[in-house]
This record gives sequence, structure tokens and C-alpha cells, in this order.
Amino acid sequence: MNNNKKIENKTTILESIITPEDLRKLSVTELPKLCEEIRQFLIHTLAKTPGHFASSMGAVEIAVALHYVFNTPYDRIVWDVGHQAYPHKILTGRRSKFNTLRKKGGISGFPNPKESEYDAFVAGHASNSISAALGMALASSINNDNIRRNVVAVIGDASISGGLAFEGLNNASVNKNNLLIILNDNDMAIDNNVGALNDYMANLTTSATYNNLRFKLYKLLKKAGIVTEGGKHRIQRFNNSLKSLLSNQQNIFEGLNIRYFGPFDGHDVGKLVKVLNDIKDMEGPRILHLRTKKGKGYIPAEKSPTIWHAPGQFNPETGEIKSAASDSLQPIKYQDVAGHSIVELADSNDKIVGITAAMASGTSLCYMIDKYPERTFDVGISEGHAVTFAAGLAKEGLRPYCCIYSTFLQRAYDNIVHDVALQNLPVVFCIDRGGLVGDDGATHQGTLDLAYLRTIPNMVISAPYDEHYLRNLLFTAQWSDGPISIRYPRGKGKIADWQNVPQKLVIGRGRKLSYGNDIAILSLGTIGQNTSNAVKILKSEGIECTHYDMIFLKPIDETILEEVANNYSTVVTIEEGTVNGGLGSAVMEWINDKGYSVRVVRLGIPDRFINHATVEQQQKECGIDPDSIVETIKAIIKS
Repeated sequence: MNNNKKIENKTTILESIITPEDLRKLSVTELPKLCEEIRQFLIHTLAKTPGHFASSMGAVEIAVALHYVFNTPYDRIVWDVGHQAYPHKILTGRRSKFNTLRKKGGISGFPNPKESEYDAFVAGHASNSISAALGMALASSINNDNIRRNVVAVIGDASISGGLAFEGLNNASVNKNNLLIILNDNDMAIDNNVGALNDYMANLTTSATYNNLRFKLYKLLKKAGIVTEGGKHRIQRFNNSLKSLLSNQQNIFEGLNIRYFGPFDGHDVGKLVKVLNDIKDMEGPRILHLRTKKGKGYIPAEKSPTIWHAPGQFNPETGEIKSAASDSLQPIKYQDVAGHSIVELADSNDKIVGITAAMASGTSLCYMIDKYPERTFDVGISEGHAVTFAAGLAKEGLRPYCCIYSTFLQRAYDNIVHDVALQNLPVVFCIDRGGLVGDDGATHQGTLDLAYLRTIPNMVISAPYDEHYLRNLLFTAQWSDGPISIRYPRGKGKIADWQNVPQKLVIGRGRKLSYGNDIAILSLGTIGQNTSNAVKILKSEGIECTHYDMIFLKPIDETILEEVANNYSTVVTIEEGTVNGGLGSAVMEWINDKGYSVRVVRLGIPDRFINHATVEQQQKECGIDPDSIVETIKAIIKS
């Protein structure tokens, strides 16, 4: 079934635009046509080169209007998360490189100042735009810039619910600044927005008539010299109080003394240009509320924005998403193994509850939500709250399974330390996307969790070799005396028959996978499969390796370490995490503390951020693919 009119990939105006300076040569009447051409470009490009689709389709007019009105890159635009920033990239000299999007050596899927001077600040994690933009706005004042530098933060209705965004708003209200916040309100996150703020944002549309009238009156009084910028705050507070009295509704932004405009239609580019021109030179913090539609301009994406958040390759004419043929005998994603397994555990243990931070589908906790909605909580973009909330549940005898991506769990570090580990509460941390994540790149790599968790007292740290051991660890975790983390990778596993009967493991005990006299290898997690492949290759070449799957980083299996230290002169550690502070460091520390003289060679993620590429390319770059492991072992044997 054809869901769209025939889409022509013609970009006559767009082809003339290399930088925003070219954009500003257009008339306002030409901008709607340009927006349509950008959407056609996105549709045809992302159909072949997958990326974040629906968010960028919904933000086309915002990007066009911002670059049309503001003098970028001198004026700064700070994008939150960056899912919606593709039109911005297209307009700032990267259109010709879009076929390299999220590929090794190509352009990033997120804004990055190293890539372009138009990318004012790095993006990838939600809710940081207001704080960063406020710092930049105040820096302009401190630096005494001769020409006013406008700073704009573009944030979505899901991201603005994050705690950091509120901290930024609070600080913006008390510091003298000219920050402009664009609230891109499409009533959608990756999953549906949750919480009272989302309901508030939906209801705020009732104030449109009032705000338009107030805005026009303000301009009239200012032009007549009756109102000045210096005296506007007294009138603003009076107006806010009067509005609250008449409407019985308090505007949360105006309550913080942040001037509010809107809501406006975020797809009316001519209106956006006019409003931005009207308010861009105002003094003081302002928020412009725009209502948009995620997936705008492509009917399948408009109807199913969650599916079209990042759909992969698709047929641009029909909207058919290309996917591998479904086969019950094929391996499934690790996140699905975890999601289904948690539901199985909850069937027999009514103390088990599930928690996610706006990633119900991303962590597959959606299965738990479907079956046990009263025992599953999506707390929105608030990882710190998710962890402390889990601690509260655990304190009263429940067993929370807290499912969060590794890279996002970083934001809850203090909560893990202070609210969970200090009290030794039995919270189970299901750490999704542990290790290298591929085309999402540096902001999303899950390479630090092993190291940053290992320093925390009472924390058990584990990583399964495969899907069966993931189920074993999830099963074992329900009896842990304190906090336990289980980290597993993005993507599919290797075992078609993944539904084993889970076994209770002994915490802190690893296992021996192979025996050989030449060298000992210790691996942790699914990178052990690369190690096993390397061991087989080495054996065919006459090199015999003993390979241990450690399973637990903390407590580490000291029986294995004693065996290795007493029988081998060299031990190689392999992990899909930073080499600083992880498995290799733990082994070196133990060997040193026990007084052994054993050489330790650490393989893992080097001390740098790894850019976007396929996981296989990233593993090769880090020297932890099977071939690289083979070459390293052979070099050690020869030395």
C-alpha cells in the first residue's frame, strides 16, 4: 500500500545553499519550498543511510528559521540530544556528506564542535542544552563582546523534564542573561512522554490567544516608550499574577521570571521568522514554545513516530521498513532476552519490580509494562531519580530491576553511591548497551561502567558470556544481598535457543572454557566470544591457551587468579570496557598485592573516545576483534 504521494527527489533551492549565509539571501516566501526540499532530501537519504528520522522531520522549520534569523555561527545554537539536528547539519555545509552519516570516517549523528563551527556544543545526552547555553550567554557578557552574541537552546518536551534542564531554568531566572530557549513540543519522546510536566505542556496550548495579545501589546508600549527593558519585570510580574488569577493556571516558566511566548505552530516557517525577529533582541531570558509533529511530512512517520524514531533502511515510496525476515529460530537482541527474562522472574516472584528512564522499548522493559503495569515504572529522562526511587523500593523489601543504558547510567553515579551502595540495598542494575555501540558513536559508547562501578563498595559487577548466562545472572540477582550490576551489549546474540532453564550462580566464581600450557587469557562478558574464536585459531596454529570466563569483575574469582599466577608467566585480560580501572586493572592490582611476578597484558578500550563506525570496525580499532587478539597473543609468545 502506498502511504504517500509520489516523492520527487528535487532540491533546486537546497542545492544553492552551502552555508546559512546562502539561506539568508532567500526571501521569506521561498522558505516553505526549502523546507519541503529538506524533507525530501531527508526521506531519500535516510531511506538508504539510516539515522534518526522522525525527530529531524519535525524540526525542519525550526532549523531553517533559526539560521535565517540569527547570525550563525557567531550566534550560537545549542541542540539538546541532537536527534532533531539533521536539518541543521544540512544547512551548515554537510549536505554532500550525508551518505556518510554515522559511518566510520563520516559525519556524526549528533552535533559536535569538532565536526563544524556551527555545532556550538556537543549533544547526545538529554537535558544539557539550557545549562550549556546559559554558560555561553553569560560568557559573552563577561567577555564584553562588542557585538551582541545571541545564544539559543533548542530542547524537546521530553528533555525539558530532565532534572538538569530544571536546574538550568532555575539558574537562568536569577542571572542576568539574554538566553532564548526554544521548546520543541511534539508531545513525544522515543516512547510516550510521562509525568505531570507532560500533561502540563499539553494543557499549556490554551494560553495561545492570551500570549499573542500580550506580545503585541508589549511591542506597542515599547515602541511608544511607555515600557522599557529595565522596567518590564514589574509589569511582567503583575501580568503573570493577573493571568494566574483569571485563568486559574500558573505558567511554570513565567513563575521563574522567564518570559514566555507561545505556543506557536512550529511548522509555519514564515511565522517563526517573524516571531524570532521580534524577540531576538529582547533583554532577559525568554522561552518560545513551538508545537510540532514528529515525523512531519511523511505519513508513516506521523502515524507511528516511535517506530520511525530510527527505523533503519526503508522504501521511501511505500514506507515499508526493511528488516530481516522473522524467524523464531534466529537469535534475538540481548535487550529482548533481558526483557522477557525479567517478566518470567516476575511471574514467580511478586517482589520484583521494573524501572526504566524513558527507554521502555530501548531496554525491552516494555514487556514487563504490558504484563505488570502496576509493578513497572517509566520515570522519564531522570536516571538519578530512577536509581534513588529504586533504592526506596528496595528499602521496603521489593527487588527493583533498574534497566538503563550504560552511557546514561553515568548521570546517576552519586545516586548509586549514596542512595544504594551506602545502604547495601538489593537493587539490580540491568546495564544495557554495555561496551561499543556502533553508529551512535562517542556519546553513547558504554565503555566506562566497569571502571566507574568497581570503585563502589558493596557493588557486585557481572557481565554474561552469552544469552544463557545473561538469564543465569538475572535469575541469580533476585537473591543478592546488596546491589548487583549486569551489563550486556547492544544488538543480537548468537544463540537461537536462548530460553534455557536459568541456573543460580555462585557470586564471584568464574569458569574455565579451555586449557593450554602456553598462555592464560581472562575475559569478561560477551567479548569472551571473540576470545574463544581467537583461541580456536591459535590452537590450529599450535598455540595452546587457557581461557577463563570471569563472569564477575567484583568480587573477582581469586581461585582463578591464584591458578593463573602459579602456572603462567603471562596473562592477557580482555574486556569491552576502558583498560583504565576495569578487569585488567583489577588483575594487575591483585597480582601486585599478592607479590607475584607475572606479566599482565591488558586488551580493551584505549584511553580515548571511540567515534561512530560499526561495532566490528570499532572492535578492530581497539584491538579486541578475533584477528587482533590472535596477533597480540602471537606477538607475546614470540617476545
